[in-house]
Amino acid sequence: MTVRTEDGVRLSGVVVPADLPAPPAYGARALTFVVAHGFTNSVARPGFVRLAGWLRRFGEVRGLDFRGHGRSGGSSGVGGDAELLDLDAAVAAARADGAEAVVTVGMSMGGGVALRQAALGRHRPDAVVGVSAVSRWYVRDTAPMRRVHWLLETGTGRRVGARLVRLRLAEPWIIPPPAPLQVVSRIAPTPLLLVHGERDEYFPVEHFRLLARAAGAAATAWLVPGFGHAESGATGPLVERIGRWASATINP
Repeated sequence: MTVRTEDGVRLSGVVVPADLPAPPAYGARALTFVVAHGFTNSVARPGFVRLAGWLRRFGEVRGLDFRGHGRSGGSSGVGGDAELLDLDAAVAAARADGAEAVVTVGMSMGGGVALRQAALGRHRPDAVVGVSAVSRWYVRDTAPMRRVHWLLETGTGRRVGARLVRLRLAEPWIIPPPAPLQVVSRIAPTPLLLVHGERDEYFPVEHFRLLARAAGAAATAWLVPGFGHAESGATGPLVERIGRWASATINP
């Protein structure tokens, strides 16, 4: 599928039809999952393909390459306001195609985008899941994030990103947008699930705890033993658990 954002960027993505193990209950709302991938990922990469295969047992799965990634146009804003427009357009497109209940599922950078879009977007979801979500900007607490900032902030890194992962970066922010931690409390009353791994090598557990505290009692928070980070660390049982949460939340 293709979607055009409010600021005119053409995004490329896929729709994976639902493969429900049993017919839905009478009167139940069909689920549409809109997956927001992590930085340098895309819907063509194995992490998304695996995740969509597990999640489609609970509803249709849609995924768009963020701008600057994969086959989409534009340049990456690395999870800022530009990506909020991307996810907003994806949710709007799902609703225009008849989606009864939209659940956004964001991974890593996409997790932060999903939180910000659910709090600030024009086309908000019926439920939102943030997996391995960043809480604040300019994280350099870990070696993997220091490598990410080398990719973002040096001429050599930007050339490597463009050549090896076809990443097209926008100019750095002049004024940083509000971080997920600053807006997560505004998601309520939309149901929110925060998922984080105890073995996350990118964002320490502190990020999860701060987000959960700021989100308040309305949010559900899972700290998962043995889980690493985002798409690369997700397992079938964890994704199916997320699918069950979404199903029970939308159709209690």
